[in-house]
Amino acid sequence: MRHLITLADLTSAEIERIFSIAEDLKSKFDRGLREPLLPGRVMALLFEKQSLRTRVSFEAGMAHLGGSSLFLGEDVGFGKRENMRDFGRVLGELVDVVVVRAKKHEVVVDLAEHCTCSVINGLTDRAHPCQALADLFTLRELFGKLAGRTLAWIGDGNNVARSLARGCGKVGMNMVMATPKGYRFDDATMTQLKREVPGLQLTVTDDPVAAVGDAVAVYTDVWASMGQEAEREKRCRDFARYQVNAELMSHAQKGTVFLHCLPARRGEEVTDEVIDSPQSVVIQEAGNRMHVQKGILAWLLGAQK
Repeated sequence: MRHLITLADLTSAEIERIFSIAEDLKSKFDRGLREPLLPGRVMALLFEKQSLRTRVSFEAGMAHLGGSSLFLGEDVGFGKRENMRDFGRVLGELVDVVVVRAKKHEVVVDLAEHCTCSVINGLTDRAHPCQALADLFTLRELFGKLAGRTLAWIGDGNNVARSLARGCGKVGMNMVMATPKGYRFDDATMTQLKREVPGLQLTVTDDPVAAVGDAVAVYTDVWASMGQEAEREKRCRDFARYQVNAELMSHAQKGTVFLHCLPARRGEEVTDEVIDSPQSVVIQEAGNRMHVQKGILAWLLGAQK
């Protein structure tokens, strides 16, 4: 049974295969074709957090593939009415794949351990693998081969940054992180990354200008994620000089693009002039969530190996 909990669960070749399927399905979608690769398959979505892109992209993608989806809220008692062993074993008897958007990473790990069908991490506090795959797929569309190119991450060493680090290591990209001390990857994360992606070229600095110099893409995210609202004022002070604005982008090379996983707090981590500029590919990036996740579903459920 294969799961997608973090990008450590995929080899470089498997990522390339998912991208190849996604590219094919997106090309057909653009021509008005929606290939029903998964007729009769059922996807369950278990969400503990709000969502626009993850929910809609998965539900729309499964519909395009000929399957159906069930959005399961508090009515099923996820994590409340019964233990995870019973919950996962029963759910796995009823559906083909489960997408989980959880507050704690351990919840998804626990469910995958007991569930008898494939589990996909739709977001946790530790990882956001589907987002990172969509990001890298977008850069692949724009620049072709990714190996040897550089991605600059500006801001918090959060779940998206962790997933991007794994993803960059898998596809051969370099990653430069401009992050204030106290918000960088902890020692345990660095040890884990070295073990899982030994080829990752990761540079950490406190200088945003230096970080963007050789990058083909500049990426940022909100300074305070869901669940960190109480820290927002302090984080805004600590990250003040890490805002992605026109001045910072002027230090990047010509052709560098801007990425953001959204939703954005405009005027904080990024200015309107950047996110709405021709350099910004955030809408293409968001749209690619659906296409890449269709690739994941088709690959994971055996429709395209």
